[in-house]
Amino acid sequence: TEAVGLYNLGQSCCLNSLLQVFLMNIRFTGILRRITVPSSPAQRRNNVPYQMLLLLEKMQCGKCKAVGPTDLACCLSEHRVKLFVQHDAAQLFLTLWNLLKKQMKKPELVEELSDLYIIRIQEHLACQKCSFEMKSNSTMLTLPLPVLDANSQRLKTLENCLQYFFHPEELTGQNMCFCQQCGRKTTFLQVIGELFPHVSYPDLPLGLGRVGKGLNHISLRGDQQLRFMRIAALRVTLCVSLQATWQYELFAVVAHSGSTSCGHYCAYIRSLTEHKWYCFNDSEVCQVSWDDVKCTYGHCNLYW
Repeated sequence: TEAVGLYNLGQSCCLNSLLQVFLMNIRFTGILRRITVPSSPAQRRNNVPYQMLLLLEKMQCGKCKAVGPTDLACCLSEHRVKLFVQHDAAQLFLTLWNLLKKQMKKPELVEELSDLYIIRIQEHLACQKCSFEMKSNSTMLTLPLPVLDANSQRLKTLENCLQYFFHPEELTGQNMCFCQQCGRKTTFLQVIGELFPHVSYPDLPLGLGRVGKGLNHISLRGDQQLRFMRIAALRVTLCVSLQATWQYELFAVVAHSGSTSCGHYCAYIRSLTEHKWYCFNDSEVCQVSWDDVKCTYGHCNLYW
């Protein structure tokens, strides 16, 4: 009945944090519980959804404060997921999701999983010299949000990052596009609109671009403060003349401290049943306040 931690197997804090985000999401576990159990022992050992389900059962049925994700980790290693190395959370999230989608045999579960996480993007290009327009659709798993604007100025809030990502951009100079109607390259207006799946509560995974370019093209990790609210309203331009607004409530924050090559991950997750925030620090789990959650991004002088 209480939140359960995961033992660190050796630089597995990133994996542990992401697993907690998956398994604390009752919409995801509702899909996970309906998977087809592989028939042979060898198939069960190498099936990521099944091993994740076993870990969930182990966490919910045990009486320990933490359990070891050893079997799942061994399963992931069979699918070329390296163990005992420093992972990037966004990349590992994509890897886990792809393995889950690939190994879920029921088409309806794959569709539900996609509806829950997939972000559908439409790019709209309009020539500024004539009426010619182009549209293209694509999908992504994580919305890559910039933390700096075009002038390398820091965006102060998460809402600013979202607004800047969807803000219409004029493509001029070297970025001009060829217009079939004008017969030459012209200035285009680029608008990115988000097309959500037709489900009641789609998740919206966000990735913050914390690495930028410094002097002499050296990568620098940004540690600036970025304020975010518990509830964010996202206003998106779907086309030149149409706008729409969605409202999201923050569910989890995967926080990293340290450098790009060495550091530690924790997960701050809001229980969807208890409506309380918890900090999952490998095997240690404790209830935290909203003020604790706000310290997870850019407060270099505060401990979380």
